[in-house]
Amino acid sequence: MKVLVWITEATWPACVDAVTDLFPDAEVRLLAAVPGDVAAQVSGARTGLWGRGAGRDPGARVTAIAEEATRAMLDAAAGRLGRPAQVELRTGRVEREVTAAATDADLLVLARDGDLSRLGPRSLDRHTRFVVDHAPCRVLLVWPGRAPGLASIPPPPDHP
Repeated sequence: MKVLVWITEATWPACVDAVTDLFPDAEVRLLAAVPGDVAAQVSGARTGLWGRGAGRDPGARVTAIAEEATRAMLDAAAGRLGRPAQVELRTGRVEREVTAAATDADLLVLARDGDLSRLGPRSLDRHTRFVVDHAPCRVLLVWPGRAPGLASIPPPPDHP
């Protein structure tokens, strides 16, 4: 079985632990994605400086820092997994990169990353919702911590 694990900053330990517990013999690939527009976002922020700092565009440096941090996170995830795994870093639209990477996987493991105080659809942020809706393989969705109780579900509407 080929298992793809989506590694994100806030939730990677839960994903790695789920793979360790549930799929001890699986072929594992750890995937993280850096948004492709990091440099553009930083460069765009400079326009608010009204000409100050011209010629010192930090976009490339910020992109390099983001990639270094992501590689370190992937290394930590590989260490926690404690067995051989492929490690992959992609750059682009995060949700589309993860979906594309899942085309040759039997299972994609990812974690809820939205409102974790209650059960329901808002426990997924927009990128995660896209991946869950468009994944071309089976999906294992894990809670990064303890799941809220059933009391967190809103009551049904009054009408039948």
